[in-house]
Amino acid sequence: MAVEIIMPKLGVDMQEGEIIEWKKQEGDVVSEGDILLEIMSDKTNMELEAEDSGILLKIIHGDGDVVPVTQVIGYLGETGEEIDLANQAASAPSQEKSKVQVVSVPQADDTSSVPPQEPVTQGRQGSVRATPAARKLAKDLGINLSQVVGTGPKGRVHKEDVENFEAAQPKASPLAAKMAHENGIDLASVVGSGFRGKIMKEDILALLGTSQPEAIQELPVAVKEEKAELPEGVEVIKMSAMRKAVAKSMVNSYLTAPTFTLNYDIDMTEMIALRKKLIEPIMAKTGFKVSFTDLIGLAVVKTLMKPEHRYLNASLINDATEIELHQFVNIGIAVGLDEGLLVPVVHGADKMSLSDFVVASKDVIKKAQTGKLKSAEMSGSTFSITNLGMFGTKTFNPIINQPNSAILGIGATIPTPTVVDGEITIRPIMAMCLTIDHRIVDGMNGAKFMVDLKNLMENPFELLI
Repeated sequence: MAVEIIMPKLGVDMQEGEIIEWKKQEGDVVSEGDILLEIMSDKTNMELEAEDSGILLKIIHGDGDVVPVTQVIGYLGETGEEIDLANQAASAPSQEKSKVQVVSVPQADDTSSVPPQEPVTQGRQGSVRATPAARKLAKDLGINLSQVVGTGPKGRVHKEDVENFEAAQPKASPLAAKMAHENGIDLASVVGSGFRGKIMKEDILALLGTSQPEAIQELPVAVKEEKAELPEGVEVIKMSAMRKAVAKSMVNSYLTAPTFTLNYDIDMTEMIALRKKLIEPIMAKTGFKVSFTDLIGLAVVKTLMKPEHRYLNASLINDATEIELHQFVNIGIAVGLDEGLLVPVVHGADKMSLSDFVVASKDVIKKAQTGKLKSAEMSGSTFSITNLGMFGTKTFNPIINQPNSAILGIGATIPTPTVVDGEITIRPIMAMCLTIDHRIVDGMNGAKFMVDLKNLMENPFELLI
């Protein structure tokens, strides 16, 4: 029997993925573990491995297609095996339906409690790997577990997977759902005119092209709006999958966390001197040149590990009712690309020497720049840093990389007149900007963290102790 290849759900917020390139073509022999294709989602590229052996019978979605999670993108099977594409078409929102006859259109008000289409509970549900909580929730919501992609080990479905699946379903009034069911309309193909896109009975009637129950010969799947003619010199382009993910993440952080930013000036005299002394020995040991970002990153890690600063290395969980305190530091390092922003993570930075940190940071940054990051290398950060100093930026207000409680912005180092021991002298001064989630950290605690970090950076030999 042919095996479905589906667009995987790589994280709880993932709604769609973009197919970058198929590594196998129709008719190719595939062995379990072979790389089938490369996809992009949630700002990272991932290679999808074959879970079975066979022949790549059919590619449903090709290079460049953006496909919703859990949707079939291809089939594996045996040579000459036929695929039931009719079922695939029936389940895909973008496929055209065959001729449909309208049976009836109820005239009840939209606020009635007419039940929607009865959920499917047959098929592979009993054999799906799922937690007891996920099974109970799926049963309560009337969701077929075989349609839910699990994010647990070996695809096990967790309660959160069921919740995310249910949240992703189109919202419709009971009457609109019943009308769509009776007329064979896929709600995913309907644009709702109600509050927050809710599908109302008028939307179904508009799709049917009638306000009365009549038989029709052909049912259009989607209503296409005529595009307005653009003024000269204007171009409209689609957002890439990465840009969409960045936009969603930034909006969520900006609207969720009440933040404030603390700005400090750092005298980089000693840090510059230390880096000059370390360049050759670090290069000899690691093959990489130590950067200021490396030194600042290690200084941040050591400061975060002080017990009095544990709330700067924390996350809000369970609908912001509990604080998760970390006994380790996974440092996220923002990397700007032409397509968008990535934040690769150096895991276990608190256990690293300077040489270890240099190697680890260079590794994830290079993977980010070449599109080779794995999902695990993009998740799990407990604190993040972002450096715009190389562009001459003096100060800025960085946006927190959720669910971190803070992010440190690094500005340019500028020769600045400074008073030292009562005399005016020129010193290399760098601005640092700490944005804090005020739900977790108060201003006083943020200021204490910055004072300790400033002292360490201005006396950086302590980094080597």
